[in-house]
Amino acid sequence: MSEGLNPELIEHRKRMRHSAAHVLADIVTRNHPDIRLGIGPPTENGFYYDFLTDKTFSEDDLKGFEKQMQAVIKDDLEFIYKEYDRETAKLLNADQPLKLELIDDLPEDEPISTYTHGKFEDLCGGPHVKSTGEIKAYKLLQVAGAYWRGDENRPMLQRIYGTAFENPEELEKYLENVEEAKKRDHRLIGKKLNLFSISEDIGPGLVIWHPKGAIVRGIIEDFWKSEHTSAGYSLIYTPHIGKSDLWKTSGHLEFYSDNMFAPMDMDGQDYYLKPMNCPFHMTYYKTDLRSYRDLPLRIGEIGTVYRYERGGVLSGLLRVRGLTQDDAHIFCREDQVQNEVNQILDLTFHLLSTFGFTDYRVMLATQPEKAVGEKSQWDVATQALKDTLNSRGIDYDLDEGGGAFYGPKIDIHIKDAIGRLWQVTTIQFDFNLPDRFELQYIGEDGAKHEPYVLHRALLGSMERFMGILIEHYGGAFPTWLAPIQAIIIPIASRHEKYGTKVVDELSNFGIRCELDDRNERMGSKIRGAQVQKIPYMLVVGDREVDTKSVSVRYKTGTDLGSMSIAQITQKIADESKLKS
Repeated sequence: MSEGLNPELIEHRKRMRHSAAHVLADIVTRNHPDIRLGIGPPTENGFYYDFLTDKTFSEDDLKGFEKQMQAVIKDDLEFIYKEYDRETAKLLNADQPLKLELIDDLPEDEPISTYTHGKFEDLCGGPHVKSTGEIKAYKLLQVAGAYWRGDENRPMLQRIYGTAFENPEELEKYLENVEEAKKRDHRLIGKKLNLFSISEDIGPGLVIWHPKGAIVRGIIEDFWKSEHTSAGYSLIYTPHIGKSDLWKTSGHLEFYSDNMFAPMDMDGQDYYLKPMNCPFHMTYYKTDLRSYRDLPLRIGEIGTVYRYERGGVLSGLLRVRGLTQDDAHIFCREDQVQNEVNQILDLTFHLLSTFGFTDYRVMLATQPEKAVGEKSQWDVATQALKDTLNSRGIDYDLDEGGGAFYGPKIDIHIKDAIGRLWQVTTIQFDFNLPDRFELQYIGEDGAKHEPYVLHRALLGSMERFMGILIEHYGGAFPTWLAPIQAIIIPIASRHEKYGTKVVDELSNFGIRCELDDRNERMGSKIRGAQVQKIPYMLVVGDREVDTKSVSVRYKTGTDLGSMSIAQITQKIADESKLKS
């Protein structure tokens, strides 16, 4: 089920893209000697370089830079690694304020290194390919503004994005996907289909769900609740705010305050909008004395949280400040751990496949250097994750030391219709909160024990998952998710009365449908329905009125012929029930 690239190819691409970023910086500084350099790292799909300048780069600038880069690549210049002491490194970068800041932030005992190709030298820890000639196929993609170090109080930089691949064929394939991704942009489709909006009048990163978007979200939430109830979860609701003492106990005020909104003073006590649901679930657990017989206890919530994300990283539904997470916490005994992990994976793959995702990349992250909890807890938890994945025959990539400080985890990335990977599911052990909240249960031996706690979010957040769904389907939701499942199109005004009867009959069976009684030609109405991605168009005219039938067209334009009202009702109902 997991699909990933060869690790050697991943590493080669990383080096090549990092090297391409240096070649770009070389060319930009040749053309604009007064420009100051930021950073130029590789990314998952390419690279970028940040420049401090008053100039705004144009598309023509990018074309020129791209052409000049080819000459540097053709010269096959070697990338040469050098090390300097701090004083010398500062002298070399005396006219580069951003580089000087980076040097000051490096630990005193860490060597300061650069990479040189030709006459261009840049502060850098690497790695790179051996020479510029190894950059085989590249493309500069776009320019965007980016705050220095992601801080909106720091200077705005010009960021040039690019990508590089090992051959022109792979580059072309990627560029085709980029163009397809633009067509599927959930922000554009969401506006066209009237699903949601984000208004500056309310605030950035805060979503208004329009009626059609609210229908889709409601269907997702109802399905989530139904499947969790069937899987033995008890669902709760928790407040949107909590006293400062709660966030002190959880550690959020100490470690996460930069992502929390400012406190509200109520009766002389500070209250905070919740950035996470976890502390409320821990508090719920403590409302009763728990016995080993009560475990496992599975608590779930679709709970809205609020996080102060920097303005520069907000992106439609994919990065917001008000997000609704499909959270759950499982409190269990040590002997129940592996079974619980297995059941979480059962539910995860069931939910994701129902929404149309069947290709996954699975990551297992283990204990980092700094961690809380006993070693025995980490060993039990990590082994349970490994054993469960191995027993199911799931391929996974091991991220040694990549776990959170409070527990090992499984991350699941889904592949969408155009091959992009999205991280959605996290299955995370937590050894921090049970200790901070002093959670206990009475064991079979009569003694008090700390439960194991599994925190998991399967869809991630409703906002982000909805954005992914829109892009995966290009807005053409399957029938069971479509906000409007059928639209009835009268050929002439005299057929509207019969069309209204069809609407009533379908609605009585729970089918979401509308009558298009606009004063437009039938062809125009059909095209409008296709633009709105409505699954079924039911055309009614004299023949349909006489035979008590409808003429059915699918959203792709396929003519399905004449059907009785009962037949089309059953067809749509079956698709909704089977979620096909």
